[in-house]
Amino acid sequence: MLKPSLPIDEVLPELMAALRTNTGAVLTAEPGAGKTTRVPLALLDEPWLQGRKIIMLEPRRLAARSAAKYMADMLGEPVGATVGYRVRLDTKVSRSTRIEVVTEGILTRMLQEDQALEQVGAVLFDEFHERHLHGDLGLALCLQTQALLRDDLRLLIMSATLDTAAVAALLGEAPVIASKGRAYPVQTVYLSSRPEGKGKLETNMASLIQQALRESDGDVLAFLPGIGEIRRTASVLAQAGIGTVGAIRVTELHGSLPLEKQDEAIAPCRLGERKVVLATSIAESSLTVEGVRIVVDSGLMRVPRFSPRTGMSRLETVQVSQASADQRKGRAGRLASGVCYRLWTEQEQRYLPEQSAPELAEADLTQLALELAVWGIQQPSELRWLDEPPQAAFEHATELLKLLRAIDASGKPTGWGRRMARLGLHPRLGYMLLQAKRLGLAETASELAALLSERDLLPQERNVDLLLRVDALKGRGAGGADRGAVQRMKAQAAQWLRMLDAAEGEDTGGGSEAEQREQPPEGEPFGLLLAFAFPDRIAQRRNDGRYLLANGRGAALPELQPLSRAAYLVAAELDDSGTESRIRLAAMLQAEQLQLAAGEQIEVQDSVEWDASAGAVRARRRQRLGALVLKEGPLPQPHPEQVAMALLEGIRQSGLGLLQMSKQSSQLLARMRLMSGRNKDWPDISEETLLATLDDWLLPHLIGMRNRNDLQRLNMIQVLESLYSWQQRQQLDEMVPTHITVPSGSRIPVDYSDPEAPFIAVRLQELFGLRETPLLAGGKLPLTIHLLSPSQRPVQVTRDLSSFWSGAYFEVKKDLKGRYPKHYWPDDPYAAQPTNRAKPRGQ
Repeated sequence: MLKPSLPIDEVLPELMAALRTNTGAVLTAEPGAGKTTRVPLALLDEPWLQGRKIIMLEPRRLAARSAAKYMADMLGEPVGATVGYRVRLDTKVSRSTRIEVVTEGILTRMLQEDQALEQVGAVLFDEFHERHLHGDLGLALCLQTQALLRDDLRLLIMSATLDTAAVAALLGEAPVIASKGRAYPVQTVYLSSRPEGKGKLETNMASLIQQALRESDGDVLAFLPGIGEIRRTASVLAQAGIGTVGAIRVTELHGSLPLEKQDEAIAPCRLGERKVVLATSIAESSLTVEGVRIVVDSGLMRVPRFSPRTGMSRLETVQVSQASADQRKGRAGRLASGVCYRLWTEQEQRYLPEQSAPELAEADLTQLALELAVWGIQQPSELRWLDEPPQAAFEHATELLKLLRAIDASGKPTGWGRRMARLGLHPRLGYMLLQAKRLGLAETASELAALLSERDLLPQERNVDLLLRVDALKGRGAGGADRGAVQRMKAQAAQWLRMLDAAEGEDTGGGSEAEQREQPPEGEPFGLLLAFAFPDRIAQRRNDGRYLLANGRGAALPELQPLSRAAYLVAAELDDSGTESRIRLAAMLQAEQLQLAAGEQIEVQDSVEWDASAGAVRARRRQRLGALVLKEGPLPQPHPEQVAMALLEGIRQSGLGLLQMSKQSSQLLARMRLMSGRNKDWPDISEETLLATLDDWLLPHLIGMRNRNDLQRLNMIQVLESLYSWQQRQQLDEMVPTHITVPSGSRIPVDYSDPEAPFIAVRLQELFGLRETPLLAGGKLPLTIHLLSPSQRPVQVTRDLSSFWSGAYFEVKKDLKGRYPKHYWPDDPYAAQPTNRAKPRGQ
């Protein structure tokens, strides 16, 4: 077949020369340049290849199959001869195949099976700017293979829009070759102003498509974010007569279509016919849709976003980047001049991000983490990345892998994990299939995995029960399921079933498959199978009808429905908006299946805790699955020391006030605090220190106690005295005494309620002859004296008795002598005889 001239042909000699002297290169080529189909063929006979294969990665299955067919046609051969492809559900290669066009996950599998890629001479990463997760992972693994095992392996990064400097640096300052695209101009038509409240996206897109059909020649390729928008736009067009009458045909193009329907969408029109192709981002690059000269772009795309906060992913509709918009625009100029209609204004164009964020920055990293573990890597930083995976999402992924028994506590892959990786599914589904195989439920699980891997088979169904989807897949129940989707899911289920059969007898990390096989459980198995895949989303019904997930998140069904009565269910799909997720897809889990579903995660926890409201220790035994309490009851005969420790915790929470202090014990505590406050070498008796050291001084006294009443029977004087040695207790009584003996012979109690000003209250006549104020704490603190009248009423407070006798006493005497004439009021208090009576004996 005669090869038409393409712009890439001009730089092929430069590219080939670069790869002869370098193991890496970067090729940037504008849309339509021909890089996808020309470069692999040009490299086929290079001497450094030494007869080995060329692997070219394409982000999308349709583009991979289309590129392989085009190259095979150029060679005049069928696909599967020199040029073949490997995509999910479809492979065409043979022993003679030298160029394999593969989707990105296929390369990961090839690398895991042969880290040295012995039969491969070059790996080409096409449309690398799309930055799919498996593309970034494949490049990181290839770079390590090249560095450690294959210094002759060539790596070529190809893209129309790319930060070439960063990629070239990652490849070791690789040469950059640039090619201009085909010189077919594409006119850009922007909206003059953003529509204000004039309808939904599909209405605006349908209107713009009709405008494009009136104003321009050729077929239309319209970009929409998802299948729902595609179908609604098709409906609006049909209402306007587009696609139902006349010579205009409306077709869909998205990844959920059967392969033959995808081929039909990109095939040339019949003579005299025009077509409108409503497509997702699948048609953005590496694909020529025959006859298209008009692009109508909604400016929106759907991307997966992972939330480490909730551990869930969701698809979000976001604005395209300027690079993606240019890629889409280029579809109109592949074969002739064209026009691109954009559903946004020229001013809005300036605010679009330059590049889309790489998928690994925002996606679920569980599968990537498993692939790295199988590769022998525990941290992404051990590899070279264009953008390193975010640590929070990676750590969440590794925790999930441990829950799924894919990696051990040290991060190394288990037998289960290696088999899960070989299946190529998300680890959740891989683990479900392997467990189902053990239970004789492989066929059911394969169908379930197919259902979960695709969009909802019943998108309009408000009932979230997964059983309805299973019935639809099997042709039972109400209609509404897309036939193409049903056939595709059945084919996928059959393929996974074959893969499981091929893995029979592989090591599971705990014995052979035959040794571990169990009898199938009774009842519907769907909730059980979902529980294998989503152990963190096993949900328990709360009293108010909402649910609590094993991971601690709240969840609710969108409305009252049959599943609302289920005591347990498993949520396969949730949104993560707000504090409580909405359940979108689930199946009932029977309580008796919990042990089989998550037996290794179920823990029996004995709790001995202080119940502040009851003022007692409560001992309970709980059977838990994560945040769920499956069973709960009293714990018989809790260990006395555990009970004592719970009492201590209650005291820490409530303070020392929980210990009932008598007047005597409070006085002792105050004396001790006074002593430690005035003497640094004495133990600290502050409340903070006592609470911090409860285990040391109080625990031995609590054995056998369980509640507040028990605590209040404690002999706190004995407990507090145990903080001191015998010698310290003697010194305490001497230096901070409980009583002071005054000159009259009376023993007066000292009040220590204020440790900074302890005092005695004593009648004035009992102190005659006492010249100086008594001192406490080894002479460091003068005692405060409340001097009382004969009727026990205070007349003076002093900390300097000598000054009182020499001054204020005479004023007090004058006043009191008149009020108490029968009492003794000497002129010289120093020489007077003290008395606790009205007058000294003998007077």
